[in-house]
Amino acid sequence: MVRVARDEADRAACFAVRKEVFVVEQRVPEDIEYDAYDAEAVHLLAVRADGVPLGTGRLLHGPAALGRTGGDPAVGSLGRLAVVGAARGLGIGAALVRGIEDAARETGLSAVDLHAQTHALGFYARLGYEAYGPEFPDAGMPHRAMRKPL
Repeated sequence: MVRVARDEADRAACFAVRKEVFVVEQRVPEDIEYDAYDAEAVHLLAVRADGVPLGTGRLLHGPAALGRTGGDPAVGSLGRLAVVGAARGLGIGAALVRGIEDAARETGLSAVDLHAQTHALGFYARLGYEAYGPEFPDAGMPHRAMRKPL
């Protein structure tokens, strides 16, 4: 089940998934994994039937998203998408992306941008995202910008 994080316990579960995937597994420095945007972002949480957290992602919109979307206020920014290793390949990442897109529509946005690690370009392309612009480094890993109209 994917839901918008509804309280501090849900947000803590989102951050725990991010720590497991990005900080521990991918070795992203913890001081850049969490940022000021977390306070205003819409966080989504995927949980198993028994409540165990499996994945997360966030949506930035309004002023928080402008630096990631070319300054377009009608475009949101999908980010921090993470699924724990044991749950990969089960469709959780795609369900989180759809949930973030739904939240973006509810906010009145017309498109969603994201910065994809290059190894994940095919995943996002299958969900309707198109890459644009050059490859760039983020947290020491190659990324490309992608966008999907809603």
